[in-house]
Amino acid sequence: MDLLGDAIAAMRVGRPGSTRTDLRAPWGLHFDKVPGAGFHVVLQGSCWLLAPGADPLALGTGDVVLLRGGRGHGLADDPATPLEPFPSARPADLTATGSGARTVLLCGAYHLDLVRPHPLLRELPDVIHLPARLGRHPALRSAVELLSHELDAEETGTGAGVPPLVDLLLLYILRAWFDDQAVGGRALALHDPSIRAALEALHRDPGRPWTVAELGDRGGLSRAAFARRFTDAIGRPPMEYLTWWRMTTAARHLVETDDALSSVAARAGYSSEFAFARAFKREFGKAPGRYRRLT
Repeated sequence: MDLLGDAIAAMRVGRPGSTRTDLRAPWGLHFDKVPGAGFHVVLQGSCWLLAPGADPLALGTGDVVLLRGGRGHGLADDPATPLEPFPSARPADLTATGSGARTVLLCGAYHLDLVRPHPLLRELPDVIHLPARLGRHPALRSAVELLSHELDAEETGTGAGVPPLVDLLLLYILRAWFDDQAVGGRALALHDPSIRAALEALHRDPGRPWTVAELGDRGGLSRAAFARRFTDAIGRPPMEYLTWWRMTTAARHLVETDDALSSVAARAGYSSEFAFARAFKREFGKAPGRYRRLT
């Protein structure tokens, strides 16, 4: 059970888009705000990240940066270089020829539903910078190396290998960031065995009639102690989170499958379609059938 993977899946509304950029200084690119999260991987060379309200940030080969909320920003060979708009059509490859140093980047965006962010992802900083450091985050480093290889290769099927690697990159970025955090805030949910055990149980079987006492037993805590710790870490009480998760997964099933409403309701823990529809409408503002037709 991968809680971060579940959190990402709950917010995903489409496949990531990415562009390989091969640049020669001087160059500068401005990226508009996107409905999700923007990311950049420095495959070769170096550059500067220019984010509003922040000092220019130097990026080197192997560095990865994620911009929560897809905020507008710039990348350039030098902070003083004027920025040109990044093509809105997002070509698969973008080349800019100059006479200076070469920089190769993978730039893109993850399309995420920011209206209903998963509690684990609410406290992410505006900019996550994961510099390339020997021995740190080997899975992330391996993903970056594989992406670089796939983008440079001219072998059969290379194009098909990039999207799943870009998808996996987001999971590794978030894992690396959470691993670097002190145990506090939302990071507590992943580092605390009691809370993690409860979350894994809820995610594995959301339709089960869970009680707070039963979830506390999973982590070896009393009902009251567990409820306090869970609420502090997640930002909502256990049963409120369970309802949120049930409705979130039900919404995904409505969109991604043709299952009957009775089946979706049962999977979410409701024996009555009427009770499920009422709970769903409270959460999403529309009935399940209407939600399925309009999404």
